[in-house]
Amino acid sequence: MSARTEHDEQTGTPSPSRPVPARGRRGPVAAVVGVFGELLITVGLVLGLFVVYSLWWTNVLADRSASRQGDDVRRQWAAGGTGGGTKPSSPPRYDPKDGIGFLHVPSMKNGEVLVKKGTTAEILNEGVAGYYTKPVKSALPWDKEGNFTLAAHRDGHGAKFHNIHQVKVGDPVVFETKDTWYVYKVYKELPSTSKYNVNVLEQVPEESGRTKPGRYLTLTTCTPIYTSDYRYVVWAQLVRTEKVDKDRTPPPELR
Repeated sequence: MSARTEHDEQTGTPSPSRPVPARGRRGPVAAVVGVFGELLITVGLVLGLFVVYSLWWTNVLADRSASRQGDDVRRQWAAGGTGGGTKPSSPPRYDPKDGIGFLHVPSMKNGEVLVKKGTTAEILNEGVAGYYTKPVKSALPWDKEGNFTLAAHRDGHGAKFHNIHQVKVGDPVVFETKDTWYVYKVYKELPSTSKYNVNVLEQVPEESGRTKPGRYLTLTTCTPIYTSDYRYVVWAQLVRTEKVDKDRTPPPELR
């Protein structure tokens, strides 16, 4: 070993005969990989924020809107405005744009749900349930016969029917108007069917096993959870009505 080489090794000075690669430089492949990794992180953050917005923040906004609208309907009732009729067979005065009443499904554990006219995204995104006007027109609870058909979101925008899978045969479903409680009993569930299957909305829902006119209620929403590929359906039938008293005491099914 020469004296210069020995000195270089002892002092750490690079020898001219041993070129040292420049540090901090990346080849083109490494640079591309780095940029791609940063893009993936950015996309992941954007997707994460979108999920938070879709499954949480839209619920917050929709619940606020539905609560405000529900309060408005109850104030109208208290002031003698729109609402249900005094007799189950007599059509009440109401404004379907404001809301015709409140749906109560204890097994869904979702509180009261304001029901309005229509099932468009614009309406359901308000955190309410809507009754169908097409492709099959819904009956209303006070009609002498027919199928009161409702839809609501299962995820996001209030997710009022999120727990529809917890509704079982025999469970009560109650619809509240200004003057009347309509008490239904669930008799059939359909966990999955085509979203194009409009037969479930027929006035006599034969797909549920019924063949004669009656006073039915149908709940529909998307399934599986977090998708809209199919529809989940629950059918119920009216078993009785109760007149609303001055204290609005709920029927036993809601106590």
